[in-house]
Amino acid sequence: MARRATGSRPARGYGVVRRFHSPAEGIMTPADDLDQIKALLQTYLDGLHHGDVAKLEAAFHPVAHLHSIADGAVRAEPRDAWLARVRARPSAAAQGLSRHDAILSIDISGPETAFAKVACAIPPRFFTDYLSCLRTASGWRIVSKAFRTETR
Repeated sequence: MARRATGSRPARGYGVVRRFHSPAEGIMTPADDLDQIKALLQTYLDGLHHGDVAKLEAAFHPVAHLHSIADGAVRAEPRDAWLARVRARPSAAAQGLSRHDAILSIDISGPETAFAKVACAIPPRFFTDYLSCLRTASGWRIVSKAFRTETR
């Protein structure tokens, strides 16, 4: 059974632990993966709040794309185009806005794949992000983001 963590606070290791074996990396448990994925997601959320493009570059694989619906059509944006927009806008922290982020769930389906749901905001815009993650040669990275925006 895959390990899953849910709740309104950052994930803390709920669920059943199953060992995965990777000959190249030795034995790694989902608990190790969960800690690494939580760190990845925290880097992402910190990068978003502070507008820290270096943190976002570290969290997202270079081939990552971001997907959303705009005017009824699917919008796909390469990571680097999105990072250029992040560089050009004032961050939530620079605007003195409080944080509204949380890791809502993490689903680890195997030793190299995981899926996370997070909430974040640049008020008055609140986001729900669905993040596909892969363990690469350089560690866990976000490879795809689908998101929804709500203005409150």
